[in-house]
Amino acid sequence: MDKNMANSSSISEFLLLALADTRQLQLLHFWLLLGIYLAALLGNGLISTAVACDHRLHTPMYFFLLNLALLDLGCISTTLPKAMANALWHTRDISYAGCAAQLFFFFFFISAEYYLLTVMAYDRYVAICKPL
Repeated sequence: MDKNMANSSSISEFLLLALADTRQLQLLHFWLLLGIYLAALLGNGLISTAVACDHRLHTPMYFFLLNLALLDLGCISTTLPKAMANALWHTRDISYAGCAAQLFFFFFFISAEYYLLTVMAYDRYVAICKPL
């Protein structure tokens, strides 16, 4: 057997499982995901703007809340745009690099959110149980 004819394969893209088979349901999923995405952008954007603009909100707990809103924006912006694009354009594929990047950023933002929530809970514990 020739060494050039060796069996080798590489993965260049993944096929995603479709949420719906009919076009009407795919468009419904797109509009629902768009509504969720815009609500998350609006809510987290308002929180970020309020904390950044009001000097009375420049306290440690609101600093944590601002960071939590920004992490939530990053988390939802990692997966939802690709899901919306797949529903709108009737595609099912994602490249290997795109999938790896999505997984990396999603787990990064989720773990950062959990860490921040832990720090926020400890801050409240100290404020309640061991006041200055």
